[in-house]
Amino acid sequence: MKASRTLVVAMVMGLVLSLTLAAGSAAAASKKEITEARAELRKMAQETLARLYKMRPSAKTVIAKADGYAVFSNFGTKILLFGGGAGKGIVFDKKAGKEIFMKMVEAQAGWGFGVKKFRLVLVFENQKDLQRFVNSGWEVGGQGSAAMKMGEEGGAYAGAISVSPGVWLYQLTDKGLAMELTGKATKYYKDSDLN
Repeated sequence: MKASRTLVVAMVMGLVLSLTLAAGSAAAASKKEITEARAELRKMAQETLARLYKMRPSAKTVIAKADGYAVFSNFGTKILLFGGGAGKGIVFDKKAGKEIFMKMVEAQAGWGFGVKKFRLVLVFENQKDLQRFVNSGWEVGGQGSAAMKMGEEGGAYAGAISVSPGVWLYQLTDKGLAMELTGKATKYYKDSDLN
């Protein structure tokens, strides 16, 4: 009887040890996935900024003077009257010296058909607007449409559109720098998995 109890206790301890090791492996894999996802977003941000600076060298000065900026990658589709998209990005809070990982979703109404990938760079002149963007799940919608003309001179913010006072947006497509905010509603929010 005593031997069978010892065997049962040993089996239970072995099971507990196995479950503990399995949980540790799952946590390590999850941590590895988080690290890889963050690295991928940082790489996307660097590539996007390099493209923007090549197209609009003045954007480098604008971002250097700003309190912070955000870079997002988005993939959207539109079929007949409705469209939508989703993306991920990273906010660089220069004053606090930290990164905040975020997500975005958008809905769009209006006639059309197609698939589009694009990158966004948001520039925040002041900390108040940056914090509101990060903490309040900022929304953009109905700003109208603006076509960028690459050959024209337009000061430091050439190629950007003012989303609100002190917040500027650059949108990069495969064809260059463009703005198409007509009828879009976009929601930005913190990525709970990566922060």
